[in-house]
Amino acid sequence: MNTISQTLIILILSLTFITCNANNKENGKGQDPKDSKEEVAERQTLLSRLKAKADTAKLFCKQKGLSTDYCFLVDFSIHSGKKRFFVWDFAKDSIKYESLCCHGYGKKSTTSKPVFSNVEGSYCSSLGKYKTGARSYSQYGINVHYKLHGFDKTNSNAFKRWVVLHSHTPVPDYEIYPNHLPLGWSQGCPVINNEIMRKVDTLLKNSKKPILLWVYI
Repeated sequence: MNTISQTLIILILSLTFITCNANNKENGKGQDPKDSKEEVAERQTLLSRLKAKADTAKLFCKQKGLSTDYCFLVDFSIHSGKKRFFVWDFAKDSIKYESLCCHGYGKKSTTSKPVFSNVEGSYCSSLGKYKTGARSYSQYGINVHYKLHGFDKTNSNAFKRWVVLHSHTPVPDYEIYPNHLPLGWSQGCPVINNEIMRKVDTLLKNSKKPILLWVYI
């Protein structure tokens, strides 16, 4: 076997190894077991926290005459590169859909830390419970938005501030952690990805009652 042939064989074997290794990583193989355990623990913590919020949300929905089929939970304590908008299925006590979610860029908000405000013109996100309102046209995303009406002192100006639920095409449908979502895609609105907005739109169109959206940290 000449030198050229040997070199070609070595090159082919090397490429095969690299390809297999890459495929294993994509399929979750070859990962550090410690990382997997940490991810599982993090997910369990997230689910426990969501379950506690959902239990409180369901009681609130019954009191206010809102839908007891689903609620939308937005946890702005979560890194913006991770999914933090959740559609919670009350009947199944589980997450139905989840998405990345932008926070407002107003005042001194940063990519890692939102500043909250209920003031008109602040371009900040507002904490608190909302009910979904009318479906309307949006110039962003799938061209649909839903009005939001705040229940609390922290979000009572949501409707007149044009804080609405909508999507924006650049928002990825996958997590980008450790990177953050850029500022500038939200003036206080909870902004999600197009794929989940289509599913949320279907839920809202089929719902006989307004759905609770709760923004918290």
